[in-house]
Amino acid sequence: MFISRTKTDLIIEVWEKLDCESVGKREIEAIETVVREKYGFSAVESPMIIARRLAGEGAELRHAEIMELDVERRLESPYDAMFRNILKFADFKQTLASLRQLENLRRKFVAENDREGLRLMREIALKGKNRAQMISKNARVAPEKRAAKQEIAEWFTIWLQNPEVFENWVILRKTSPDFIKRFGDTSI
Repeated sequence: MFISRTKTDLIIEVWEKLDCESVGKREIEAIETVVREKYGFSAVESPMIIARRLAGEGAELRHAEIMELDVERRLESPYDAMFRNILKFADFKQTLASLRQLENLRRKFVAENDREGLRLMREIALKGKNRAQMISKNARVAPEKRAAKQEIAEWFTIWLQNPEVFENWVILRKTSPDFIKRFGDTSI
């Protein structure tokens, strides 16, 4: 059993218990397993970061193995393809398509009890919301575009708060007198 209270201490403790002269792929994978078990999938750092921490403690590194493992890890993320180019919000139509794609992924992740997928999906949606808010506050952007980005940020907010009702909400919102007055009859 490991007694470390921090992730960094745990990495060092596992390495010390492995009692190895040098650190390579096998040792890094053993450390990753223990960190994952104690702190969860998202707490596992890249092999290069783990190796750098161990080198700071005096570990001799088998650089080629660690580099190869790091490249493998970067190429194997099952989420990369799912989230690639998903975040588009140049206009209402693109925003709605992005939010619908995120909702499809959210449902998939919920059904599979995939907490990491849910975390990443939420992160992407927050990024969209934050970018739209930044544009809406930029005085150098045309007022019409700032208003649209403020509306888009609100769409992201509603979806993040209650994705189950978003689709019905956005239908009502697009047909509301306020929306039509501000943005026209944009048939989305």
